[in-house]
Amino acid sequence: MAKDCSFDVVSEFDKQEMVNAVDQVKREIMSRFDLKDSGAEVELEADKAITITAPDEMKLKNIVDILQSKLVKRNISIRILDAQPIENALGGKVRRAFNLKKGLTQELSKKIVADIKDSKMKVQASIQGDSVRVSGKDKDTLQDVIKLLRLNEEKYDYPLQFTNYR
Repeated sequence: MAKDCSFDVVSEFDKQEMVNAVDQVKREIMSRFDLKDSGAEVELEADKAITITAPDEMKLKNIVDILQSKLVKRNISIRILDAQPIENALGGKVRRAFNLKKGLTQELSKKIVADIKDSKMKVQASIQGDSVRVSGKDKDTLQDVIKLLRLNEEKYDYPLQFTNYR
């Protein structure tokens, strides 16, 4: 009897790599001449959000660029950053929070399952909490599903990873 193969579609990031990236941003702020004594700050709040405080919007934009480059270097997709509006902080500074997207939302999971079913491939997709389990008889078909989801990743606006491939 043929055994079913499966994999999970998830949206996660490595917490330690995120901590390291934020620490690198802090070090670069302390060493760059245009940001050194400006009072700019970057804080990682319990793997839920990153808050950047800067004296003005120009410096804020520079720090966001530094953060994005550090994340890319550590293989963390910048799509996990959910930018909130810029707000005024104390002392004439500006603040911007970036919520970190982790786990698939229910709507996104439904959209992924619908896309897999619309492809007419012989696999089953089921929602399991904040992930989607895809199973089928043939590993080649599962590889085709992964290719399909990678092509559609832009429209989902979430970084996707594929785990537990068996």
